[in-house]
Amino acid sequence: MPTLVPYRPLPLDQADVVYAHGPDSAPRRGATPGTTVELDLVDSATYPGTTRKVWVHVPAGYRREHPAGLVVFNDGWWCLDPTGQVRGAVVLDNLVHRGDIPMVLGIFVDPGVIVDAEQPKNRNVEYDAFDDRYLTFLRREVLPLVSARWAIIGNPGLRVICGGSSGGNAAFTAAWKGPDLFGGALCFLSSFAQMPGGNPYPDLLGQTEPKALRIFLQAGHRDLGWDKPRRNWLAENLRTAAALAEAGYDFRLGLGDGGHSPNHEGVLLPDALRWILRSGEGARGLEAVP
Repeated sequence: MPTLVPYRPLPLDQADVVYAHGPDSAPRRGATPGTTVELDLVDSATYPGTTRKVWVHVPAGYRREHPAGLVVFNDGWWCLDPTGQVRGAVVLDNLVHRGDIPMVLGIFVDPGVIVDAEQPKNRNVEYDAFDDRYLTFLRREVLPLVSARWAIIGNPGLRVICGGSSGGNAAFTAAWKGPDLFGGALCFLSSFAQMPGGNPYPDLLGQTEPKALRIFLQAGHRDLGWDKPRRNWLAENLRTAAALAEAGYDFRLGLGDGGHSPNHEGVLLPDALRWILRSGEGARGLEAVP
């Protein structure tokens, strides 16, 4: 059966566009809200001197005897805030309640802050780097903190990392360098253009044996530098998407209007989660999700 998409007029002004959220981005009747627990992670071993908060959202119906999948959200509070654009916990509650996705915990991780430093925000150091430090930080510090209290499934097909802007870089890099830990990445308006040394992925994807990953990319027609020859956020996302297609990855590109805003990310999040956590074989032999 074909999928019927309702008619929607094409905006003439590609910059001043705001997408309306769908029903899964607001509390649904009958969906019992989950529980959110706030944790402190002080003096990271991976990023010495940094401190941050981590929130774990546990949807209703979770039972420790049944290990859950997980979705790690970079820029934790920004994605958790129920009055913001992303509303991650609300979306997870709705999708788990309806059975659209398996039981997953939401792990909302803030970027590090260096107390009393002249430049206290460590976000770009953590998110833009093309190295394995952020993956190591999640593997050795965040996930043990979570698994000490909640049971997490071992199948990477049920473990996803999500981020926007520089957080999208971090999501892609963590999945790329750790497919044993994450089987999928949701990358919204990724700031590949500002990675030190440039965006490595268009070349790497063509030179490397495909990995067992599902990748969801979102790009905006009027993202930063959209009409510039360098540091062009739109172009770098499109180059990465083209390289994923040419390499045969199980990937999807959501291309919309508007600027560098989390609005479209929040609107797409429910469907992106349904897509990336769907059952069945993915490209290049991604393990089936039970």
